[in-house]
Amino acid sequence: MEFATNDVINAINGIFFHDYVVYALLATGVLFTLWTCFGQYRALTHGVQVTRGTFDKEDDPGAISHFQALSAALSATIGLGNIAGVALAIALGGPGAVFWMWVIGLLGMALKMTEVTQSMLSRDLSDPENPHGGPMYVVDSLFKKAGGRFGATIGGIFCFTLVLSAITGGNMFQAWNVAAVTTQYFDVPGVSEMAKTDGFNPETFAIGILLAFIVGSVTIGGIKRIGSVAGKLVPFMCGLYLIAGIIVLLMNFAVIPEIIMEIFKYGLGFGNASAGGAFIGGTFGYAMMWGIKRALFSSEAGQGSAPVAHAAAKCEEPVREGVVAGLGPFVDTLVVCTVTALIILATGAWNRGPEATFADDSGVSLTLDGENWNLSTPVLPHKNEEAKTINRVADEETGWSLNDSVFMMFNAGENEDSGNTLHRVSGTIIKNENGDLAVDWDSITVKENENGETVSPTLNSNGVWANYPGASLTAHAFDRTIPGLGKWLVVIACWLFAISTMISWSYYGEQGVVYVFGKEGIVSTFAVTLYRIIYTVLVAVSTIGFITTDAELDMWTTLGLGAMLVVNIPIMWIYGPKAMKAYHEYIGKLKRGEFDS
Repeated sequence: MEFATNDVINAINGIFFHDYVVYALLATGVLFTLWTCFGQYRALTHGVQVTRGTFDKEDDPGAISHFQALSAALSATIGLGNIAGVALAIALGGPGAVFWMWVIGLLGMALKMTEVTQSMLSRDLSDPENPHGGPMYVVDSLFKKAGGRFGATIGGIFCFTLVLSAITGGNMFQAWNVAAVTTQYFDVPGVSEMAKTDGFNPETFAIGILLAFIVGSVTIGGIKRIGSVAGKLVPFMCGLYLIAGIIVLLMNFAVIPEIIMEIFKYGLGFGNASAGGAFIGGTFGYAMMWGIKRALFSSEAGQGSAPVAHAAAKCEEPVREGVVAGLGPFVDTLVVCTVTALIILATGAWNRGPEATFADDSGVSLTLDGENWNLSTPVLPHKNEEAKTINRVADEETGWSLNDSVFMMFNAGENEDSGNTLHRVSGTIIKNENGDLAVDWDSITVKENENGETVSPTLNSNGVWANYPGASLTAHAFDRTIPGLGKWLVVIACWLFAISTMISWSYYGEQGVVYVFGKEGIVSTFAVTLYRIIYTVLVAVSTIGFITTDAELDMWTTLGLGAMLVVNIPIMWIYGPKAMKAYHEYIGKLKRGEFDS
């Protein structure tokens, strides 16, 4: 059943996140970059002035300030996409993925300016104290003059993708990573010694329940409470994370120039990133796709989600809030994501060596069982001295914990993603019949070569790697420079980043529900209440244990991301001329000094 569900979701993702969708988004970013005459400059200059309140007026319609609106949007983007998503991109795509994150960050500034400007031009101000906006209102207003319900129907479809993305990327991805990184370093009192079963992890679920309580208590207050919390939380968490990150980079400054060269080398396609340590290799296309995918997920450029938050801003000039929104991808992708990426690369966390190695005569073996190969290994050896130092483990301890995820490397049929024949096999640490720590390995599906011939797998080495999925890899990277730093900094940052993201995305999804069911009435109240309950419950459900690997995590987040892009990109193209006309009229007035500060 699990494999059937995964196959269906992956098949849908193959449509929603097809290469052509990515190309369309890149073309859209280039188009609006040129159409705004490199409006990124305006975001970094005029956008900063607006955010500081230079042009604010008390009687402007809206519910929250420019700064609070930007903070609310950033609280949705500066989440675990910056910590876990970047780690995921590098772990699977290599250094080249960072280059394409930068490309999307720059183009994303123009995308965000455009989509927010569109939404501000068509936002619903029937209640000036509580405005509503987003692509659903854009497409509705666009087709309203033609009559009929076509615009409302397309808007409803977008709202479905908005809710889908809210519960996957804005909710499940965040909660899963918090639970994973927290239980990597800390025991949960009363449940840590409980055995993990297939599909259920008591430790992570306990974390999920606590997260659900926190998120539910904030989101019930609506956009004003969210804006207030975000306005305080975002600057604090960004400052804390960036200061610690810069310290780590300064301590590894000698390798930074070489890393920058590798980012451009592999990002521009001058060869494939070769395998080494925990990294199994990555082709140019694979690195490009991972960089684009994670940057899109992190910055939300082109998704149409940020306009929902910005639509609540107190603003009389629609373009003004669009320019403010352009700052989002700069802060999110070009600053925070870059710091994370350089830390992971500079510390060698992405291509680290094995934490332990089985002896050659210890009885490690691969045996064929029907259509699968089974890996058999003896009792786990202690972690090596380097790993114990990094993880601050005493010499007499093994360094491993029950339910830890580990992997080994094997060679078999061609791996299209890595460009070689290297693969991973994952396992979970258990206690054997004697009470010693051992590994329950996943089975290995029979591989075939290009001629359709069965290829017998062979172990690449007897090394065993601890699996650091998502945010755990970033925490490990900090620990490699300052042992113990990742334990506290990244765990605290993950909690703050995840909570801020989940509360903002809860609001996004709620606005989709409001658009479909109306702003008032018993039906609307029931729908919104039901949505809030489901959203809060899913925070805990995502940590139960049915998601176990990076690939499965990416599968669910891609589903929501791809669906929103497919719907929002055409809306941006259709409504683009009106937004660009308004943009250039506003910039003309700004140049002529027609706006009082």
